[in-house]
Amino acid sequence: MKISIERGTLLKAVSQAQSVVERRNTIPILANVLIETQGDGVSFRATDLDIEVIDRAPAQVERAGATTVSATMLHEIVRKLPDGALVGLSEDAASGRLVVTAGRSNFSLATLPREDFPVMATSEYATSFRANAQVLRRLFDKAKFAISTEETRYYLNGVYMHVATADDGPVLRCVATDGHRLARIDAPLPDGAQGMAGIIVPRKTVGELRKLLDDDDIEITVSVSETKVRFATPSITMTSKVIDGTFPDYTRVIPQQNTRRLEVDASDFAKAVDRVATVSSERSRAVKLSMEDDRLVLSVNAPDSGAAEEELAVAYADEKLEIGFNAKYLLEIASQVDRENAVFLFNSSGDPTLMREGDDASAVYVVMPMRV
Repeated sequence: MKISIERGTLLKAVSQAQSVVERRNTIPILANVLIETQGDGVSFRATDLDIEVIDRAPAQVERAGATTVSATMLHEIVRKLPDGALVGLSEDAASGRLVVTAGRSNFSLATLPREDFPVMATSEYATSFRANAQVLRRLFDKAKFAISTEETRYYLNGVYMHVATADDGPVLRCVATDGHRLARIDAPLPDGAQGMAGIIVPRKTVGELRKLLDDDDIEITVSVSETKVRFATPSITMTSKVIDGTFPDYTRVIPQQNTRRLEVDASDFAKAVDRVATVSSERSRAVKLSMEDDRLVLSVNAPDSGAAEEELAVAYADEKLEIGFNAKYLLEIASQVDRENAVFLFNSSGDPTLMREGDDASAVYVVMPMRV
């Protein structure tokens, strides 16, 4: 194998591949990236046996071939090369090593046989549809903060993507919850997605997927089977196993009878929560919200370190209410609001609270209160 490739193009391809690779591996080949020439280009394939990423890039191919090399090592070398450099990758037949050259720099890297590299089995995808990157990014970005990190509840360790029925018809919906907070985000249902089975996309896959969705203009092809999901752009294909489990009936925890309505500037609210939470040594310290006559008072009382209080002008016309929340949860939910105002709907100090972005019902958040 012998190819030449522009440094920026190579860095982008190798970055996506190496981020999938686990830092600690008991199987040496899983630390490597598989480099294969393909016509007038080259592909970089990496896997951790649960996710597989293939990144294709244009290159000058002088001699076809394939090899595997440490993904992290190659990424670090390319990252440190000067901008605009032309990078040469060639396999030394005598030593079996991969020679990386750029200008006066020369590296010789150990390789492992490409035959040892595990390739994820292909799957028959029952459903396939196309969606704009911007739409998918909103669905996953707004839901992912609520993914559970509790390994025993493995079925909550991802985002549940499925077809649901909203007030105005069928939608593509993403839901995540950890039992303390919940995010439910809707988007118009893409053509071809009607029969899609609900799947739980794992936390790591959601993080890796984000890197595919930076370009607003590209269309992503989403293919779904019972055991796998594939996201493909013209240059990158990411295939992931889905979580084998049943997502709980989240509709039961979304309150329908909350009538006490608080409307507040989302940015001002988030900054005020952040300020009053400063006096607490624990990020999980409860912030108390006291509402009455278009006034909201945020307060924290930490016996060991002090107390803080801040007042905000809000729209609130219901009877007086005091309720406490985990400061971290409030900040995470408030940071999801793209519109100017956040609307909170309360029932009582002991019941789940609903939050929306203004009048937009396509993004709904639920947070459980704390005792204060």
